[in-house]
Amino acid sequence: MRKKKLLFILNPYSGKGQIKNKLLGIVDLFVKEGYEVTIHTTQAPQEAVELVAHRGGRYDLVVTSGGDGTLDEVVSGMMHCKKRSPIGYIPAGSTNDFANSLKLPKDMLKAARTAVCGSPFPCDVGNMNGNYFVYIAAFGLFTGVSYGTPQEWKNLLGHAAYILEGAKSLHTVRSYFMEVECNGQVIEGEFLYGMVTNSTSVGGFKNMTGPDVELDDGLFEVTLIRMPKNPIELSEILGSLTSSRDDTELIFSAKTDFIRLTAQEEVAWTVDGEFGGNHRVVEIANEKQAVEIMVGETKKALETKPLEILSKN
Repeated sequence: MRKKKLLFILNPYSGKGQIKNKLLGIVDLFVKEGYEVTIHTTQAPQEAVELVAHRGGRYDLVVTSGGDGTLDEVVSGMMHCKKRSPIGYIPAGSTNDFANSLKLPKDMLKAARTAVCGSPFPCDVGNMNGNYFVYIAAFGLFTGVSYGTPQEWKNLLGHAAYILEGAKSLHTVRSYFMEVECNGQVIEGEFLYGMVTNSTSVGGFKNMTGPDVELDDGLFEVTLIRMPKNPIELSEILGSLTSSRDDTELIFSAKTDFIRLTAQEEVAWTVDGEFGGNHRVVEIANEKQAVEIMVGETKKALETKPLEILSKN
């Protein structure tokens, strides 16, 4: 009988490097579940993309440990495989938005067990100008925070690092004039922030992407924030965001499987928390249920509750 093969890709520096203290227990768990384990520690950015693209399809299961950026690399690599193996995820980053959306255990050994004993969940993947992302593509305010904050700060401060670094950047806020094509509609204006997401959490903050988010429905949640003209409009935007209300014309929101954004200049984008390049024209398409990620919950449990239920809790 052929022994099952598992490729374990880990970022030893992600988060607080806690994977180093859990590695033996994790590998022992994999072996006890009948897997022949190959371990690879990433040494450079984008290394996991090439590794999985060339070898991922040879394994029965590919498990990765790191932050959302590490998962992004593994998923991106798997998208290039003719045979796509299921992916297990042991979150070890400082925010882990997508792990929260998947309801994965925060305990690393429990997450490892989910990776090998859970159920495969067919998850949507984003395609932005030919490059893949797992849960978010964004531009504008705060998008430079996650890849501009020193790793040491992330380790020590966690979410506080993002907030502190963002507060320092407020005096340099700028907007971008864009034409946006979405669901047969064309809008234009000055936008200070925009995000195309497949997640229930952004930057560690839940429900920012709206209610009724499903990770396998072939649709993104789009949020575009217009540049406020005065403090009253700014207050209106903040109030809408913090209360999860969709009651202001200053925020455009939609569900779509495709969106095209054309700017008058090149705009810096962030993809899954990492720098995604400068682009004047961006086309984002949803590749429905493109990869399988191991989860411990049913599809129904991965869906967000309606907004009125959330407000009662």
